Amino acid sequence: MTATAPGTIPVLRFAAFTDPATGRGQDGGNPAGVVLDASGLDDTAMQALAAQVGYAETAFVTVPVVDGDRRHSRLRFFSPVAEVPFCGHATVATAVALAGRGGVGALTFDTSVGPITIETRNTDAGITASFTSVEPQVRPIVPGVLAALLGLLGVPPAALHPDFPPRLSFAGNWHPVLVFADQGQFDTFTFEPTAMRALMDEQGWAGTVTTLSVRGPAEFEARNLFPVGTMSEDPATGSAAASVGGYLRELGRVAPPARVVIRQGRHVGRPSLLLVDVPVTGGIVVSGSAAQID
Repeated sequence: MTATAPGTIPVLRFAAFTDPATGRGQDGGNPAGVVLDASGLDDTAMQALAAQVGYAETAFVTVPVVDGDRRHSRLRFFSPVAEVPFCGHATVATAVALAGRGGVGALTFDTSVGPITIETRNTDAGITASFTSVEPQVRPIVPGVLAALLGLLGVPPAALHPDFPPRLSFAGNWHPVLVFADQGQFDTFTFEPTAMRALMDEQGWAGTVTTLSVRGPAEFEARNLFPVGTMSEDPATGSAAASVGGYLRELGRVAPPARVVIRQGRHVGRPSLLLVDVPVTGGIVVSGSAAQID
């Protein structure tokens, strides 16, 4: 493939999972870059462009039309430092961008973790999108790895909620899921980004370290740790929200079909809202809105 120079490629900028009650694209949600036609870019060019954009992830539509279907595309995701198997907020951003040009309805994205179906619709909050994750998987965290993770956060095992045991959960990316018992400890824990990134790379966690605080029977606040470049925490994480849905179903902490509300981004000044629908079986559905950033 002959690569096109990254500087000549138009990049749209959207904030995904904006919370209509607290902020639109300029001051809420999770920013993502979107390249609607990356068919002329090779891996090196996409990586360079993602680094230039500087957001947690940039989505690249590498095949705009699959098998003659204009609502079926191939999608890849790059952080500023590496390709990421799946990114929920960039998926939502891409879907909203495409729906704004081709009309709302169903879209299919072929990704590195499999095909993702996504529904777009017009609402009072603008165009919203709902993606269905791949089949979730949930595993225990090796005790030594859990101890290392808690050590990096500076919290003891007793800080975790007894009704929500720590687990690794997958719905596109692997995420360790830790639920705090105390709101104060959840709000105030800190970590050293370089050491956290080293542990994540060692364990093959391409997503985030997902930490939660229980806010109600089916409502959580999340802090998703994602040290990359100048970032340390993600404002909104769709793949983590899907993994949390799979985690809650596996542990029997929700009675499917159920809707779970996840609020995120307060700790980094970009409030976000993710709606998670947990069916009895199959993939988890994550919904949110997206706003174009001026």
